[in-house]
Amino acid sequence: MTDHIVVPRERTGIELDEFLCLLYPLLNKGFLRRQVREGRVLIDGQPTQPSQRVRSDQVVSIDIDEEADDLPQPPVAPTLELVVLFEDDEVLVVEKPAGLPVEPERWERGNACLSGGLLQLALQRADVEPEAADLPAEGLGFRPRIVHRIDKETSGAVLVAKTLEAERRLREAFAGRAVHKQYLALVEGEYPLAADDEALIDRPIGPDLRRSGRMRIDEQEGKPSQTRVRIEERFAGFTLLRCEPVTGRTHQIRVHLAAEGFPLAVDKLYGRRDALKLSELKRNYREKRGRAESPLIDRLTLHALSLTFPDAAGGLHEVTAPMPKDFQRALKQLAKVRPYRRR
Repeated sequence: MTDHIVVPRERTGIELDEFLCLLYPLLNKGFLRRQVREGRVLIDGQPTQPSQRVRSDQVVSIDIDEEADDLPQPPVAPTLELVVLFEDDEVLVVEKPAGLPVEPERWERGNACLSGGLLQLALQRADVEPEAADLPAEGLGFRPRIVHRIDKETSGAVLVAKTLEAERRLREAFAGRAVHKQYLALVEGEYPLAADDEALIDRPIGPDLRRSGRMRIDEQEGKPSQTRVRIEERFAGFTLLRCEPVTGRTHQIRVHLAAEGFPLAVDKLYGRRDALKLSELKRNYREKRGRAESPLIDRLTLHALSLTFPDAAGGLHEVTAPMPKDFQRALKQLAKVRPYRRR
């Protein structure tokens, strides 16, 4: 069955593959581009190219090959309600909870992820039912495009472009270091830095070839990597740091802090704990009879606190993500049972 779609005035000037992405939100761009090249997408009855810009009142005829071996299957994922921290015509900033991957995981593609939640948000706003989202309608108002990543077990702010132009501009801003990110990192140990001072960790990072998925300091072949660090709050045996990654390497903050001798308080990969419990912080701790102790926090003690990014007019936006309850709980107990005493 061929669908015939009249290009609305507000879509004038966008590239054909982008227009198709808005019409078929669950089909990926690569697949749609192949449909165009195979002659299954026509503009006013004529073959075209994915980069062709559409004009108002043109008729786009689409005959999707539903028997194609590479036809993407709609993901089955739980409904996910995302907290939007900031939005304008070009971008969204959303709050990612800890434990939620940014993209579908290879072996758990049916589970919830941030990109799936963003697509659900776009479908809801377009009043399109997810099970019918492979059918053309008026199209999505925007197709979300995540422009940076944070680890699955990290909470906090994630920047999302709503248009191709915004995505390109923000990626250029990241490359030009015009986007600034700040993280809160609860680390093991008392970081030796004066309250008003700032330290720069400048150590190259590369993949650890002996352990898949792990990074390491590599002075010979690693990529240049810098992280600015300052004290946010002190405790006995622990420090809350505010970290600003100057570069954007995989696991950068975690690797840098561990290399300095101050790993995250909870980090299975680079630290020594998979959870932080009150029993290891409080003297004379007494376990409640018949109840196993629940950890204060059982994921990375890392929170993407804020993003500062430019808009198309040259202004700057700063958006802050509130600290999650588990992080607050850990800090509250540390302040109570491990107060810092100046030596």
